[in-house]
Amino acid sequence: MGRFKLIYVIVVLLSISCAKKEQEHASLTAFVNPFIGTDGPGNTYPGATVPFGMVQLSPDIGIPGWDRIAGYYYQDSIITGFSHTHLSGTGAGDLYDILVMPTNNRFSKKIKDNNFKPFSSFSHDKEMASPGYYTVDLLDYGIKSEVTATKRVGIHQYTFPKDDSTKIHIDLGYALNWDKPIDTHIEKVNDSVIRGHRMSTGWARNQRLYFEMHFSKPFKSYKIIDDKTQDTKPFGGISHKMILNYSTEDDEKIIVKTGLSTTSCKAANEAIRKEANHFNFDVYKAKATLVWEKELQKIKIKTNNEDEKTVFYTMLYQSMLAPTLLSDVDGSYKAANDATGNYKEEQDTIATAIGFDRYDTFSLWDTFRAAHPLFTIIHPERTSDMVKSLLAHYKETGVLPVWSMQGSETNMMIGYHAVPVIVDAYFKGVDFDALLAYEACKNSAMIDDRDIDTYKVLGYVPVHEGHENWSVSKTLEYAYDDWCIAMFAKDLGREKDFEYFIERSNSWKNLYNETSSWIQPKDSTNSFLPNFEAKAYSPYFCESNAWHYYWFVPQNIDELINKTGGKERFEQKLDSMFSYYPEPIDKLPLFSTGMIGQYAHGNEPSHHVAYLYNHIDKPSKTQKLVRQILEKQYKNEPNGHCGNEDCGQMSSWYVLSAMGFYPVNPAQGVYHLGAPLFEEASIALSDNKSFKILASNHSKENKYVEKIMLNGKPLNRIFITHEEVIQGGVLEFAMAKKPNDSVFGKAVLPEPNKVYFNDNQ
Repeated sequence: MGRFKLIYVIVVLLSISCAKKEQEHASLTAFVNPFIGTDGPGNTYPGATVPFGMVQLSPDIGIPGWDRIAGYYYQDSIITGFSHTHLSGTGAGDLYDILVMPTNNRFSKKIKDNNFKPFSSFSHDKEMASPGYYTVDLLDYGIKSEVTATKRVGIHQYTFPKDDSTKIHIDLGYALNWDKPIDTHIEKVNDSVIRGHRMSTGWARNQRLYFEMHFSKPFKSYKIIDDKTQDTKPFGGISHKMILNYSTEDDEKIIVKTGLSTTSCKAANEAIRKEANHFNFDVYKAKATLVWEKELQKIKIKTNNEDEKTVFYTMLYQSMLAPTLLSDVDGSYKAANDATGNYKEEQDTIATAIGFDRYDTFSLWDTFRAAHPLFTIIHPERTSDMVKSLLAHYKETGVLPVWSMQGSETNMMIGYHAVPVIVDAYFKGVDFDALLAYEACKNSAMIDDRDIDTYKVLGYVPVHEGHENWSVSKTLEYAYDDWCIAMFAKDLGREKDFEYFIERSNSWKNLYNETSSWIQPKDSTNSFLPNFEAKAYSPYFCESNAWHYYWFVPQNIDELINKTGGKERFEQKLDSMFSYYPEPIDKLPLFSTGMIGQYAHGNEPSHHVAYLYNHIDKPSKTQKLVRQILEKQYKNEPNGHCGNEDCGQMSSWYVLSAMGFYPVNPAQGVYHLGAPLFEEASIALSDNKSFKILASNHSKENKYVEKIMLNGKPLNRIFITHEEVIQGGVLEFAMAKKPNDSVFGKAVLPEPNKVYFNDNQ
């Protein structure tokens, strides 16, 4: 038996052994449907990656547009190749690096829509995806394509028909949507190895990607096409393309391994040497499956509803597609301190992550709400690396990231939401340099950029004519982040800083109109703008309207209730939020999806709102709404996301809410209780501990909570703490058909200016 066959047998036997030990919950990867979100507004990709990996090797339709922002769109019928980097559900058209496309002489048609690139038709009947694996038949060529991945290496396997004109195209000039190459290079090392780089700009400027490719079969000849050597159709831009020529027999397989690095071709080669040192595709596929299985086993659910089980494990899978690995095998990576974004003028600045993996692709405006709190439960060690990555960005640039990727800042969206991620991790006892973290949080809140300068002076962000003013949203989100810094300062004994930032955390009140009972935009003279309409999507609200942002005071919901006029008036307004539907003549932006009244589950500012009924002694309304969102806004089908998946936020909301709890204030160390979707869920924790959530009398009709017990004792509060979760135990919900708002008696709520943290910190 050959060495690699032996390795494959061992991997399979290990897999079988694990399956026998976990018969009831075995093969959770079988319940993942990577096509969820590839149709409709989800903007996900179906290709191969490993948890938080550098490589996202996925098919590209090759046609630009919003629907194809992640490279793939389920309704399309052609494939233009397989590129190695993709974003999951962001609505941002970037990456698509290093396109690979196999062809032969069976088909040569080219079309303008995909910029005259080679393509093939495909059918979903001849397509399949699972965690770490994707396959599709390229029908026009008779080629079977399969891809899998390690952390830093994308692995292709192409099964060819007999043909003397088989080709593999490596296209560095391929660009889609916002992406644009600015410098590319490709060269032959020998007849089985090529290498090069692709420098590009797009949503993130100054992206640098080096690669090396190893081929299982030597190519017999090759051709390089660049800007001066035109293809038969327009092939413009700063680009290089290499075409490798082969003769193949029927069912002959050629494997292609692509190592990636942001620092050098040498590092890309090292990635291949350490992670992919052979050509047995099935072994890599099996290993990727096992890696995913291990991560999915961290939460086990019990249900007879296979669609709901598939949605749950797909959401758990999608919660682990970002952030993505940035550092090489030796810890090196492209630092984030480039000044101009001009590749020609910049020298490579290389940093080294010592003792941790450096991550990027931080969609913080989205993920601070639920994804990062979920990570603190099931990925505490990785959370440490993520926070250290945020701090590395601070050391490289002098400010925490806003929305960073590929070692570059996009400055997209608002807030300084690395702060709640860091503060939440600090209070939960995650390992990192706390003093450096506090410095980073404070300094990032004191810069004179993104309207923070006027916010510091006026106590709110005034309306101005700049692009995406978003004045109300900025004020509210800055105020929340300031509360997080205040709590951090208080714990470190920085009393003056605490007083300063706790006062800033009240800035939302400066935009509260007592007459209209709305949070409204003001000009620089402290005057409310006239002709205010709450449902209007104006430049003063970030991808939202006044209905969405009224509730974003997670640091002090009690004070918001008082401002609104008390619990009864607050309930009326909440009810209206979920019942006041847009009219047919209302023009909704593309991000207003998943609508329940004015509530838009397809966009993040609304994500905590269903849980606010807990604050007014109406938990049954929270339970009903959360169940409605879980069942109606997520489906086991390609159009299964009601909005952009957004790097794990949409999926993390589902995972947490389906287990029965959610962090309304993501940095307070508590989770508001809803109602579990499943009869049983169990979270695997460190030290062989587990936290179980049980639901007795579970059924579709029994959506309300009649009684809650924590570790055998009645619970008289509407929340549980993170500390209670990670210590392990049992949370029991007794479910009923009728609502019971006295389930908690006089329910105890989290105190506004208190963080419930790990006492062992």
